[in-house]
Amino acid sequence: MSGQDENNTIIGDQQAKDPWTQSGVQPGTTTNAESLEKGDWQQDVINRLAFAALNEQRRARRWGLFFKFLAFAYFTVILWVWLAGEGAQTSLGKGKHVALVDVDGVISADRDANADSIITGLRHAFDDKNTAGVIMRINSPGGSPVQAGYINDEIVRLRSKYPDIRLYAVIGDICASGGYYIASAADEIYADKASLVGSIGVIMDGFGFVDAIKKLGVERRLITAGKNKGFLDPFSPQKKEEVAHVQGLLANIHRQFIEVVKQGRGDRLKTTTDLFSGLVWTGEQGVELGLVDGLGSSSYVAREIIGVERIVDFTPRPDYLDRFADSIGLAMARILASTVEISIK
Repeated sequence: MSGQDENNTIIGDQQAKDPWTQSGVQPGTTTNAESLEKGDWQQDVINRLAFAALNEQRRARRWGLFFKFLAFAYFTVILWVWLAGEGAQTSLGKGKHVALVDVDGVISADRDANADSIITGLRHAFDDKNTAGVIMRINSPGGSPVQAGYINDEIVRLRSKYPDIRLYAVIGDICASGGYYIASAADEIYADKASLVGSIGVIMDGFGFVDAIKKLGVERRLITAGKNKGFLDPFSPQKKEEVAHVQGLLANIHRQFIEVVKQGRGDRLKTTTDLFSGLVWTGEQGVELGLVDGLGSSSYVAREIIGVERIVDFTPRPDYLDRFADSIGLAMARILASTVEISIK
């Protein structure tokens, strides 16, 4: 046998005796089952961490896009409002116009129909060089006599300062009590035939719970410094002297109201026993009583009475962007409060 054959025979004998060679697995390695048990769980954890990081990146990217879009929308709205305001200011220079100021809703310091806002609108309306006339469009059931008094006084002042610009009050659905207090200062008053006009009176109302607390077995404890400090307390019986005092207050304010109406309307009023009793009348009846000068809408007054069809709104409007921001801030505060278990009401 040659040397090469001897070497082949030795190698073959070693392979026959070596179990690792027969199984096809080299020394130092592991089988598939052993690999799953000893090493694949580590790879699985690594894969899970990698996918979690990828998902987190995707979420962060989506939120980033959302907030970018929100910021873009916010600044777009601001730009639109600013451009609209610029356009409105520019439009004021295009010839003569009728200035419109709305008095809408209850007249009160904390409502849209407050003296500061209405007076600001009236001042700008009269001050504009292209104003041919001013229309004060009123749709109000009344409200604070103080706020109405402020507006009435300012109308008288503006009419004196700008004698060439006439002010017309145009009544919508209703112009009662404090609403008519304001309207009476106008040069002329117009209404729809079905409008409600009047209610020249003063009211103070409330409730009494004296019998109710007795039935409930509740003891009222009222401590004051000054014998009349707790007058008209709803849980205590009425006293004649307190009622008489309040009646005197109301009568005094009523007298002021009547004087303002007479001063504004003058000889046009047809005084009757019920005119200042607090009753209301239709616009058609108001013409007969001298509470109203004629029937017509704002556009009618602008076109037929003032002689200028173009109307420009000078009513100060609420800042809706500020209201939106306040709402967002309140919502965020509520979310934060609920997180830390704080109640906001």
